[in-house]
Amino acid sequence: MRLGLIAGNGRFPFLVLDAARGAGHDVTVVALKDETFPDLAEAAAQPPAAAFHWISLGQLGKLISLLKDSGVTQAVMAGQVKHTKLFADIVPDLTLTGVLMRLKAKNTDALIAGVADALRDRGIELLDSTAFLTPLLAREGVLTRRAPADEEHRDLAFGYGVADAIARLDIGQTIAVKSAAVVAIEAMEGTDAVIARAGELAGRGVRIVKVAKPNQDMRFDVPVVGVSTIEAMTAAGATALSVDAGKTLMIDGEAIVKAADDAGICIVGRSERP
Repeated sequence: MRLGLIAGNGRFPFLVLDAARGAGHDVTVVALKDETFPDLAEAAAQPPAAAFHWISLGQLGKLISLLKDSGVTQAVMAGQVKHTKLFADIVPDLTLTGVLMRLKAKNTDALIAGVADALRDRGIELLDSTAFLTPLLAREGVLTRRAPADEEHRDLAFGYGVADAIARLDIGQTIAVKSAAVVAIEAMEGTDAVIARAGELAGRGVRIVKVAKPNQDMRFDVPVVGVSTIEAMTAAGATALSVDAGKTLMIDGEAIVKAADDAGICIVGRSERP
C-alpha cells in the first residue's frame, strides 16, 4: 500500500517517514513550502526512496491531485503549521475556498477537519497521526527520576481544570501556573513562546501543563513535546511538566527524559480524564 505523508514543520514528519518505510509502506510525501524542514527531501531520497513534492499552503486541490495520482488511499498529517499563517499567509485555491465557505467557524480545528473531510470525499482516508509512532506516546505516571514535590503537585492539579477548559474552547493546549495562579496561556504563539513568557512574568518555579483536547482527534493537532520544550523550560526556570498520557507525542523519546533529569525537571504523564 502507498501511504501519503502530508508534512508540516518539526521532526515529526521524519519519524513518520522512517516508521512507515520500516513497516513496508511505499510513501508519497507532500511538503509545505516555508514550513517543512528542507532536509526532509534528502531523507525521502534515501532508499527505499519516497516520492516527494512541494506545495504552497492553501493548495488543497494540488495536494489531493498529487496523492490521487500516486494511488494513495490513506494519508497521515505530521508536523505543525504555524497557526498565525493560517490567517495571515494562506492564499486558498478553489478547492480550499470551497472548504472555507462551508465552515461555520474558522478556528484551527474546524479548518483542519474541513480539509480532512475534503480528502475523505475524494477517497483518501486520514489516519491517526501517531499510527506509526505508538511507542513515542507519553506513558502514565512519573517519567523522570524526580517526582513532583508537594507544591508542584498542587500547581499541576490546579492547572488541569484551566488547561482542559482552554483546550475545549480550541484556544491552546498549554498553560503555565505558579502558586495556584495562571501565569500564561497559549493561543497561537506555540508552547516554547508561552514558557518563555511565563519565565519573564513569574520567574523561577513555574509549572507547565500541556493537555490534549477533550475527545482529541488523533488525526491532527496532537500535542507534541521535545527536547526543545525542556530547553525552553530550563531557560525560563520552570520545574515541572505534565502531559496527557497516551495522547502526547514525546518526539525525542528517551532524550526528553534525560534532558529533564539533567535539568532537575520532573515530567508526569496524566492518566485519562474522568
